[in-house]
Amino acid sequence: MITAAQMRAARALSGIDQRQLAELSGVSLPTIQRMEASEGNVRGVIDTLVKVVEAFDRSGIELIGEGAASREGGRGVRLKQAGTTAHGIGDLLREAVSGDR
Repeated sequence: MITAAQMRAARALSGIDQRQLAELSGVSLPTIQRMEASEGNVRGVIDTLVKVVEAFDRSGIELIGEGAASREGGRGVRLKQAGTTAHGIGDLLREAVSGDR
């Protein structure tokens, strides 16, 4: 499954807009817009979802499922489960600058 938030984040990481994603995936722009506007998991025709995931894959974006490990190394961003935040972003930045971490 892919979530609307994953789609938006993947587009941001790859530096493309909705129109470009539509062209890369062969899916209509209104479909991309509906997918990204949905709540939680994107619902739709499996073939359409596969086209979008494959377009991201070709552009170097790996979509990681809930609880799954990344297939490859590299940098990335993953959303934490709600309520598991140990530090605020300010604390993390201060630790990084001061070398405490």
